[in-house]
Amino acid sequence: MGDMANSSIEFHPKPQQHQEVPHVGGFGCTLAELRSLMELRGAEALQKIQEAYGDVSGLCRRLKTSPTEGLSDNTNDLEKRRQIYGQNFIPPKQPKTFLQLVWEALQDVTLIILEVAAIVSLGLSFYAPPGEESEACGNVSGGAEDEGEAEAGWIEGAAILLSVICVVLVTAFNDWSKEKQFRGLQSRIEQEQKFTVIRNGQLLQVPVAALVVGDIAQVKYGDLLPADGVLIQGNDLKIDESSLTGESDHVRKSADKDPMLLSGTHVMEGSGRMVVTAVGVNSQTGIIFTLLGAGGEEEEKKDKKGKQQDGAMDSSQTRAKKQDGAVAMEMQPLKSAEGGEMEEREKKKANVPKKEKSVLQGKLTKLAVQIGKAGLVMSAITVIILVLYFVIETFVVDGRVWLAECTPVYVQYFVKFFIIGVTVLVVAVPEGLPLAVTISLAYSVKKMMKDNNLVRHLDACETMGNATAICSDKTGTLTTNRMTVVQSYLGDTHYKEIPAPSALTPKILDLLVHAISINSAYTTKILPPEKEGALPRQVGNKTECALLGFVLDLKRDFQPVREQIPEDQLYKVYTFNSVRKSMSTVIRMPDGGFRLFSKGASEILLKKCTNILNSNGELRGFRPRDRDDMVKKIIEPMACDGLRTICIAYRDFSAIQEPDWDNENEVVGDLTCIAVVGIEDPVRPEVPEAIRKCQRAGITVRMVTGDNINTARAIAAKCGIIQPGEDFLCLEGKEFNRRIRNEKGEIEQERLDKVWPKLRVLARSSPTDKHTLVKGIIDSTTGEQRQVVAVTGDGTNDGPALKKADVGFAMGIAGTDVAKEASDIILTDDNFTSIVKAVMWGRNVYDSISKFLQFQLTVNVVAVIVAFTGACITQDSPLKAVQMLWVNLIMDTFASLALATEPPTESLLLRKPYGRDKPLISRTMMKNILGHAVYQLTIIFTLLFVGELFFDIDSGRNAPLHSPPSEHYTIIFNTFVMMQLFNEINARKIHGERNVFDGIFSNPIFCTIVLGTFGIQIVIVQFGGKPFSCSPLSTEQWLWCLFVGVGELVWGQVIATIPTSQLKCLKEAGHGPGKDEMTDEELAEGEEEIDHAERELRRGQILWFRGLNRIQTQATGPRFLDLVNHKIAPRISEACTTFSVAK
Repeated sequence: MGDMANSSIEFHPKPQQHQEVPHVGGFGCTLAELRSLMELRGAEALQKIQEAYGDVSGLCRRLKTSPTEGLSDNTNDLEKRRQIYGQNFIPPKQPKTFLQLVWEALQDVTLIILEVAAIVSLGLSFYAPPGEESEACGNVSGGAEDEGEAEAGWIEGAAILLSVICVVLVTAFNDWSKEKQFRGLQSRIEQEQKFTVIRNGQLLQVPVAALVVGDIAQVKYGDLLPADGVLIQGNDLKIDESSLTGESDHVRKSADKDPMLLSGTHVMEGSGRMVVTAVGVNSQTGIIFTLLGAGGEEEEKKDKKGKQQDGAMDSSQTRAKKQDGAVAMEMQPLKSAEGGEMEEREKKKANVPKKEKSVLQGKLTKLAVQIGKAGLVMSAITVIILVLYFVIETFVVDGRVWLAECTPVYVQYFVKFFIIGVTVLVVAVPEGLPLAVTISLAYSVKKMMKDNNLVRHLDACETMGNATAICSDKTGTLTTNRMTVVQSYLGDTHYKEIPAPSALTPKILDLLVHAISINSAYTTKILPPEKEGALPRQVGNKTECALLGFVLDLKRDFQPVREQIPEDQLYKVYTFNSVRKSMSTVIRMPDGGFRLFSKGASEILLKKCTNILNSNGELRGFRPRDRDDMVKKIIEPMACDGLRTICIAYRDFSAIQEPDWDNENEVVGDLTCIAVVGIEDPVRPEVPEAIRKCQRAGITVRMVTGDNINTARAIAAKCGIIQPGEDFLCLEGKEFNRRIRNEKGEIEQERLDKVWPKLRVLARSSPTDKHTLVKGIIDSTTGEQRQVVAVTGDGTNDGPALKKADVGFAMGIAGTDVAKEASDIILTDDNFTSIVKAVMWGRNVYDSISKFLQFQLTVNVVAVIVAFTGACITQDSPLKAVQMLWVNLIMDTFASLALATEPPTESLLLRKPYGRDKPLISRTMMKNILGHAVYQLTIIFTLLFVGELFFDIDSGRNAPLHSPPSEHYTIIFNTFVMMQLFNEINARKIHGERNVFDGIFSNPIFCTIVLGTFGIQIVIVQFGGKPFSCSPLSTEQWLWCLFVGVGELVWGQVIATIPTSQLKCLKEAGHGPGKDEMTDEELAEGEEEIDHAERELRRGQILWFRGLNRIQTQATGPRFLDLVNHKIAPRISEACTTFSVAK
């Protein structure tokens, strides 16, 4: 390789003309020069480097850096470089300020209606009309007026305004904290991203943001390049530049053909060293981001003009960026892949599969619509009954005639009825749902960080609760990823432990040490332990670490060999990839010939061996029969012990004729086998228990590995993935493909459906096989419901499978940047047990929302029926507007906080997954909702109609308007709230458990909220007075209210006794949307991969209901109705009369 690189120096231009230009900071290149250089490709770029700098070494000299030693770690020098060439940091888009978010929240249509209503109400409260009523119209005016009206009138308007302010502040604060959380998450992901550079001749891992122009960076398989650079030396380097160019073919890079490496591209194969030439906003990704940022602002301007609505391509893109790209995008070049190329997106848009809504979202949307429809029916019935009641009483019973002058009075009544109807509709809708979902998810994500789950996409957290299958890698996830050689076959002898160096022929030992030391990445090494008595540290590829450890165990050292043959003297390197399953390195021998060292999967490499070294270190023929013999006697027994078998071989080429190095099959063939080693990677001690938990929870665990089938089967048995006596399949990739493809080689779903249900281990699998399996399981229609698949991956080539899966887990330690980018959750400890924690949290989110629903719907059913019957019988609601506002606050914000923050318990893993079609509201929950509603309604109606007799107080029914608050109605309000408080404790259990107090103290938020609400209720009742329509109660009355409240707990036990199976009449609600029910709009909504939380920011249907509910709670109290009836309606009717007279 070195020879090839040197050939580029022969062309000598006249560099002196460039040296006359004085450059900033004493460097030989300006920022502009480097930027223009990085815009060139291939031969053009090479020519420019040769003309301007002579060669890459010349460029390094100009940048005052050494191609082998790197920069000196001098702080002043690094700082100077940052000042001149910029930092490796792309400034994020400015976050929205709190005031901007407040302004956005105020744009909600329903809130605007409320604001207008409040202002009108306030205005009218200070205006007294000359009230005159005609006797002829009947005694239909709303009761006697009193002089207190003027002073009480403004309270309603002020209360509505106050509630609007509360809603706006809560919404804005929610959005603000959500944005802050995402920025925190993003910066955490970024801080964890390190890159290898050489400084002072030492290999260092530095944070990506600390890279400077002139740094010498080590590039290896799986890296996402964080800056632009020029290749100094490369081994078989292939780059995926699709994120910048859109071309999916991998581009081969070499120092003498195309040395330009660009930020944001992925290393798919090989390794090398590059000198960094552009960072941050000056790199290719940075330039695209700068354009995007500008584009985003123009887009917003267009939006304001109303030219482009929500669906516009770019605005949705900026929206998608808002969170993922929120923070400095040091690691985010990938986003340019997703968001950089508009035309690219337009082209792809046609064939991109539409991303489904998350399961929970689909169910919630459907449920909200169902409840909305039910509410609509109720409200229509209310209006019809009220109108009929009024018409019959006025015109039939009293026998009146409709007179023209009475029209305004009647219109005013009809308006009042209509408003009561709207009240009923809006009481019906559980507007706290979105809040509960957001709180529950945000809380879970925060807590999951402690359980080593870094959640990148919010809805992945909830999807995990429905997972039915996990396809896991073996190495590092199920095993410790600390590999050691424990058996070996050297010189015709099978050693069950490390052989003594004296037992081996010097020739074999020497060849083995050279083959291992040279034919492995020079970045892989074994370092002394950090603490005394600890194990030596393994750095780099773990399989190579095991081999280097084997060299040390043989009392030899790999470092002197590497110093003797440094990396830049390696003639040719065929790096490891998933197709080759081997790695080979060519070195030049002193006699002018070449030697190739090769290592790889034993069954693959042994097929290429024609000789083997015997016990004296001499060559002996190795025929296919010998190979079969060796497989049976050596390799299979090793594999059955769960060992990974690696073959180490070599080949010599004469100096006479240099082979064609590009013809890899020719070169890596006719090998001589030196040794076969068995590498042990012990199963993590906690994994078998974690897998048992998964199986108990109804989740099938499958192992997908590149390892030998016997090794894979042995490890799967140790982990408990396969049990003796079970009917299961263990297949190799080739056999798997043979079974699922037809004669034409196409994959058939029917064939796949015969394989996957029993498949437990897929060995020697390629990344394509993994993707095929995941896609096949997801697309399968054989089961009762669609499978929800989670996948773990760490390699660059796992990207497609991670993206395809419902939840993709990437490894935080061993995972490549590409895998992390494709994933939904990053396992910061690479441990399978963390996946089990994610399942627990996912199920917990689901249960939290069901708990909230059970509680909320009980309140809704009761409130609707009370408002409905109250309106029909007494023409007035027993619960006043401000009281309803308070009840709503308990129901919504507080209850969602209390019930959505319940911590998960192990018992969540004792049931099967709910599946996509399981309704949100089960039969048991429906029984609880209706059961508690019956109790609450019985109590409230008893109090409403005979309460004054029981307590010996004045009746509050048919009280004239604006009369002082009655004790009677205060008791009803207080009892209602007490029943809700105790029912909140009942709502903690949704599967019919008896002990509702179980684990209550492990949730301090719940206890605080229940006690806090109780405290505030005491203040409201005793000191609330006119604004809250409350009259202080005596101790005895309080005790009765409490007694009825505690009755909820007793009643809960009664309901639990009734077997759900007997109640066939109960319907479930909130099923997942069926395939045919997904509307085009719903599908389109999920097209951009925007997080669950982000989607909520789009004011969707549920939020529209939520706003509507606010109107109801504030705009429907008797005082407000009175304002409408007595002040606004007469004006309208006067205008109507004038109009008819004029006609």
